[in-house]
Amino acid sequence: MLTKGVLLDADSLGENIRFDGLEESLGELTLYAKTSPNEVIERIQDAEVILTNKVVINAEAISKAKKLKLICVLATGMNNVDLKAAESAGIPVRNAVAYGTNSVAQHTLMLMLMLATRQPLYQKAVAGGEWNQSPFFCLMQHPVSELAGKHLVIVGSGVLGSKVAQLAEAFDMKVSFSARPGNEANDQRLPLDQLLPQADILSLHCPLTEATENLINEARLNKTKPELLIVNCARGGIVNEDAVLSALKNSQISGYATDVLTQEPPVNGNPLLDALQDNLNLIVTPHNAWISQNARQNIVDQAAKSIQTFSQ
Repeated sequence: MLTKGVLLDADSLGENIRFDGLEESLGELTLYAKTSPNEVIERIQDAEVILTNKVVINAEAISKAKKLKLICVLATGMNNVDLKAAESAGIPVRNAVAYGTNSVAQHTLMLMLMLATRQPLYQKAVAGGEWNQSPFFCLMQHPVSELAGKHLVIVGSGVLGSKVAQLAEAFDMKVSFSARPGNEANDQRLPLDQLLPQADILSLHCPLTEATENLINEARLNKTKPELLIVNCARGGIVNEDAVLSALKNSQISGYATDVLTQEPPVNGNPLLDALQDNLNLIVTPHNAWISQNARQNIVDQAAKSIQTFSQ
């Protein structure tokens, strides 16, 4: 049985999270609110289980954690763990799967609806007093479109992408999944390059890999309809931020909404954040599609089950 665990960044899970399942699965659990890179090795010295959300566990840390038997990533993406080093050391790595499906799916549809109804533009107009001064009872200078009948192309056909498709179909949208990037030859679905020129809305739900990095780039954006709306609730690096911003400013696409940036938090700034002051159909949310109470608790509960399964 695993008896000693350490959670390195408990505060990244937010408030009102119960850790009793983890405590019952381990003889001892140490919670750290956050952990800087130079504190990692010291804090994992005696741990049999490392639990981390975003704290990086590199090869050096793995090699110096002599008692380590299991790493649990409190997220789906495991790019903060050196998986090759863990495999070489015989340390399994477990992650959270489909923990926030409903939360992220509803956020995705919210972004689609906000873009389709040009809410970023109308909110700026209202805040700027344009409604107060309107000669009519409403503002209607920005064309609004309906989701019904629109062609939604989804990249990523896992649980989350499938949930988004289900919700989109309830809005009477036509839904197509693209072939898995990097594996098009072995996939019966049409590749993204073939579907993209037909798309009215593109929604991204794939992991960030070598095949998906800069997937949405200048070359692909040059092939889209000018009416295209893009929603990214996956990873920032999947979209080339400079290219998508240029396409939006040049009316090559009609809207972009993202819950993720290439650097988070954006301590060095980001061109998309700067562009929020412009008159663009642009939305940036602070990587909070996943933060419903149910989703966050599900992450911890899944980690507890991983520990229990490993101990059996």
